[in-house]
Amino acid sequence: MQTASEAPIRTAIVGFGISGRVFHAPLIEADPAYSLDVIVTADPERAAAAASRHPRARIVPTPEVLFGLAGDLDLVVLGTPPATHFGLAAAAIACGLHVVVDKPFVATSAEGQELISLAADAGVQLTVFQNRRWDADFLTLEKLLDDGALGEVTSFESRFEWWRPEGFGNWRDTATVADGGGILHDLGAHLIDQAVRLFGPVAGTYGETARRDPASGAADQEAFVSLLHESGVRSRLWMNGAAAQVGRRFHVLGSDAGYTKWGLDFQEPALAAGMLPTDPGYGLEPETAWGELGIDGATTPVPAQRGSYPQFYQLLSEALRGRGPLPVDPAEALNVLKIIEEIHAGA
Repeated sequence: MQTASEAPIRTAIVGFGISGRVFHAPLIEADPAYSLDVIVTADPERAAAAASRHPRARIVPTPEVLFGLAGDLDLVVLGTPPATHFGLAAAAIACGLHVVVDKPFVATSAEGQELISLAADAGVQLTVFQNRRWDADFLTLEKLLDDGALGEVTSFESRFEWWRPEGFGNWRDTATVADGGGILHDLGAHLIDQAVRLFGPVAGTYGETARRDPASGAADQEAFVSLLHESGVRSRLWMNGAAAQVGRRFHVLGSDAGYTKWGLDFQEPALAAGMLPTDPGYGLEPETAWGELGIDGATTPVPAQRGSYPQFYQLLSEALRGRGPLPVDPAEALNVLKIIEEIHAGA
């Protein structure tokens, strides 16, 4: 808990697209442990939006200007395309700043390992924004597993699917695998991270990737991943941005019961619509969205845990003040990246 004598953590956000605007800026502004001091964007419309939404922040056009202000900052948050993550994070570390990198962590595991070493040598903290660890549905499933409600789990299915055949309208539509692009890097970073969190280290991998327009040169737009965990659980993960009919978000089978959940977490659309993390209804799922636990013919709805993206920054502030671990160990994000690289190599 922050004491009255502790100054806010002086924070800059690089990038004001979906990542900076929807996720990081609202979460930081809502947490009294932080002050949002600088936002970097060269886009005039985004700069105007940033100034309107966050009038106390200084809006600057380039990272170079930001790093010139490093003496007045403590933390830099990178909400930029993954191809830029290594260079920007390395520059921030060289300035003695703590760093939050949005996922995917970096384009290659070699870059990730180097960043981890640079941060350790500089004595600064480096973490990765794996916010989906605080989805309502994931927290609910974690609790069911902790309570032993499914018995011994053998099979885990997880999906991020939606219908967006026109694409994302941003870097995701054109970035190559070498630049950290593709749906396996983007959404796989979440799904693989969740699977490893739930069921432990991976002993074997298999994957399939596809592009709807192979001539475009862009990275994969659809992916399937199968992970065999050392625990014996098999995880099957699907990612698809052009699914005319989406599948179940979670389908988990155990020796005593199963758990099935439809629909994605509500926090991103709520933040995008302007809901504040401090609003009483933030993170609450309606009963109509709850998953079902049991066996066929005898299932019951499971009240959803409250979604809690703000917890990432709460845990980070404690870590930066020496009172706890980082919300995400970068070594865990590096491990996920190595799994993605293994799948790409074999697909």
